Amino acid sequence: MSPEIAGVLQLLALIAALALAYRPLGDYMARVYSSEKHYKPEKWIYKAIGANPTAEMRWPAYLRAVLAFSAVSVLFLYLLQRVQGSLPGSLGFVSIDPDQAFNTAASFVSNTNWQSYSGEQAMGHVVQTGGLAVQNFVSAAVGMAVAVALVRGFARSRTGELGNFWSDLVRGTVRILLPISVIGAIVLVACGVIQNFAGIHEVGQFMGGTQQWNGGAVASQEAIKELGTNGGGYFNANSAHPFENPTPFTNLFEIFLILAIPFALTRTFGRMVGNLRQGYAILATMGVIWVAFVGLMWWTEFNGHGPAFEAAGGAMEGKETRFGIGASSIFAVSTTLTSTGAVDSFHSSYTGLGGGIQLLGMQLGEIAPGGVGSGLYGMLIMAIIAVFIAGLMVGRTPEYLGKKIGTREIKFAACYILITPALVLCFTAAAMALPTPVNSMTNSGAHGFSEVLYAYTSGANNNGSAFAGLNADTQWFNSTIGIAMLLGRFLPMMFVLALAGSLAEQKPVPETAGTLRTDKPLYTGLLVGTILIVTGLTYFPALALGPLAEGLAS
Repeated sequence: MSPEIAGVLQLLALIAALALAYRPLGDYMARVYSSEKHYKPEKWIYKAIGANPTAEMRWPAYLRAVLAFSAVSVLFLYLLQRVQGSLPGSLGFVSIDPDQAFNTAASFVSNTNWQSYSGEQAMGHVVQTGGLAVQNFVSAAVGMAVAVALVRGFARSRTGELGNFWSDLVRGTVRILLPISVIGAIVLVACGVIQNFAGIHEVGQFMGGTQQWNGGAVASQEAIKELGTNGGGYFNANSAHPFENPTPFTNLFEIFLILAIPFALTRTFGRMVGNLRQGYAILATMGVIWVAFVGLMWWTEFNGHGPAFEAAGGAMEGKETRFGIGASSIFAVSTTLTSTGAVDSFHSSYTGLGGGIQLLGMQLGEIAPGGVGSGLYGMLIMAIIAVFIAGLMVGRTPEYLGKKIGTREIKFAACYILITPALVLCFTAAAMALPTPVNSMTNSGAHGFSEVLYAYTSGANNNGSAFAGLNADTQWFNSTIGIAMLLGRFLPMMFVLALAGSLAEQKPVPETAGTLRTDKPLYTGLLVGTILIVTGLTYFPALALGPLAEGLAS
């Protein structure tokens, strides 16, 4: 069987698995966030944190709760790393330096999981399991809560109330992420992923020296790492490490975990607004972009020129022979079109245009299907922009799901779109202009510029994957990428919640013959075009200096 056919078959199997999970998972999540019942364990949590889960919140209160919880999480994770050397189960590792501890705390709380350290050489069991893994759950639940708040803004009328953040946070963690992660971890353990609390031990000689490995609760962290679109690896090699991802089946299963909730949330959206066809339109938009990016990645990686490419059957440098080009490309596209950041191959070793596809996937806003929660609310922001453009074309007030998109709403949407590019481009420009940061670049020229651009794109978009080749463990990059991750996560949430509050206050607008049908293929095409033009072209000059220049020169 040729590598191309193997890749197509894996893609079809993945699509079939996602289709089977779509309806039951989407409907279940809609019931979770619409239920008025609270289970006993959830009541215990509410009592412990002093929260009233039945109190409705307007958007400022909802935002304050999000920011307060996240601020406490950053502080806790920072302090946990700073005292690691005094903790049991530290495996003899010292405490983390202040700049790296800040970077890591900001990374995991913002659902970015950017790592400027080698996990197996820096973090002990307590920090990995009690700190990082916990944030994998709750940071994902925060994103889902904000998305549900926006959906309620569309579904409700004449009220500014968006639900209760603490209830949404706890339910998302206890009823959705935790049970699916347990099942996923069991599957991974059965397929060879390790799960233990073993210490460091020697495994033999390697290149004249002793090779050492340490164990860990890898399967449990791997499951939520992918399911919550987190991406932080227990080991430095991430999902290319055989302890995290041993077989082609686990590789495909991990891609499924990455995509399952973001795609299914479109069903949840349709169910909660009372119109499943609207959810299908959003799903179609996400699916078209995702499949198109996979096809483009295959084209760039299978058709490299030169004897080395032809002998290997494509661009095999930096890719696991266990997975091949087909599966590695699906993983790379899925992880950069979501906020996952996990890698099963070396992104820097992709062809110049292949690296550009990864960058563009993040720069679109990671909305196809995007991260858990963040993908849905990012796509709904683009849906609002699309109906606004359509309204300008025909000269009528734009409407979406029975809500008018006026000056206030479009300002919130525009601010949401502008924040991330501003962070990425300003920080990249500063790093390239200053004398010290460029010393961290392994490569010069277009590829070196791509390394820096990728780092800030990954951080500000809360992706977390690394292009590699850049020494990011410096005070400059730890600090600036940490700031970019926090601003790139919570500033957009502010505008999403403000938009949700504005929509919830409106009364429904009756549908007329002139209302744009947003559940038709024509609108799906308009939405795809809007995404590519409005967000894609923002980064075109930067892409032209980096991956496009490298790809055209090769």
